[in-house]
Parts: sequence; C-alpha cells; structure tokens
Amino acid sequence: MTYALPPLNALRAFEAAARHLSFKLAAHELHVTPAAVGQQVKALEARLGVQLFERLHKQLILTAAGQAYLPGISEGFRHIAEATSQLKPAGAMQLQLGVHGSFDLRRLDLAAFRSTHAEIGLRVLQPAGLHELVEGKVDLLIARGLRHHPGYRCERIDEGSGGGDWLVAPEGTADCPEIVSFRVWLRALPAAKPLANRRPRLVGGVGS
Repeated sequence: MTYALPPLNALRAFEAAARHLSFKLAAHELHVTPAAVGQQVKALEARLGVQLFERLHKQLILTAAGQAYLPGISEGFRHIAEATSQLKPAGAMQLQLGVHGSFDLRRLDLAAFRSTHAEIGLRVLQPAGLHELVEGKVDLLIARGLRHHPGYRCERIDEGSGGGDWLVAPEGTADCPEIVSFRVWLRALPAAKPLANRRPRLVGGVGS
C-alpha cells in the first residue's frame, strides 16, 4: 500500500506551530527560522487545499480544519517515535547533556546512570548554556537560575529561594524516553528532591 503523505518537514512544522501557537517557538524547537516554519506551513496548506491557521495581528489561531488535523498528526509522530525507540539496539539512544560551568558533576553519579541505562548513550558538554540548547548542540540542559523560557520546560532540581539549578528541555522533546529516564534518575538521587515542574506560559504569535 502506498501512503499519500505530505512532506515530513511540513508536518513537523505544522505540529510544532500548532502546539505552541507560534512560528517563533516552533522554530526554536525545530532549530530553524520562523520564516522557514511559516513557509513549510504555507506549503502544507497549499498541498492540502485547506487553511490550518488564522494569522491575526501578533496571534496564531488554529482553524477548525487545523484543530481536526492536529491530533492525528501528533499521534502519528508519537507512534513513529515509539517504534523507533523499540527498534534501536542498546546504546543507540543518544542524550547530549549540557551543564553550566560551576555545576559539580559528581552530584549526578553519571557512571551509575550509564551502567543502569545501557540503552542510552550519555554525553556531557560542560560548560554549556541556553545558546547550546537552542542551537541543538545539547538535548537537555542543567542551567543556573533559568526559571522560565518560552517553549522550554524548566524544572528546579535543588531547594532554596535563590537562582538554583534547573533542568531545561524543549517542550517538544521533554517527554522523550531518554530525557524522561534522566529526569527520573535525578529525582531518585539521594540528595535530590522532587523536581518542581514549571511549564512556561506560552504566548502565541505569528512572529513572536
């Protein structure tokens, strides 16, 4: 059976933009420019012959067609990700962790993580910051004092009222198996407390 499918990149652009209601935040997630996301969505709309978004002044809204289309596309990507995860041999899932320069890596007991998670190839980049995360050089970041950033999930990993250390991941990949495994590992460390999950409030906008 031959499947009549639109281009994958166009579907990814639509799905990310629909979740964020913002071309700019979708662009951050996909590591492209907002203009590229907008062009991909426009090409998808032309191919389908339907309008998926209402482009208002500084606001992006799903049309009825877009709302009906999104669940199936999101579910399709989830099935692809799960099938890929099951297919990969041990160590095939790669996780690039970025860590700010003053963080003591001994807190993470990375040797024990690697020994108990043979399916994940963990690499660490230190020092690293938000720039490396946005540019796609790391998949996950331990940052100092980054309590909120649009399009990213920020979860505190220590106690206190100061800046503290935060685990930061793009909203679109924050629930990927390898990131979930590392998050669970952090929670289980003897000195760790449950992560304080703060999902950022996303403000939609065509170019915002």
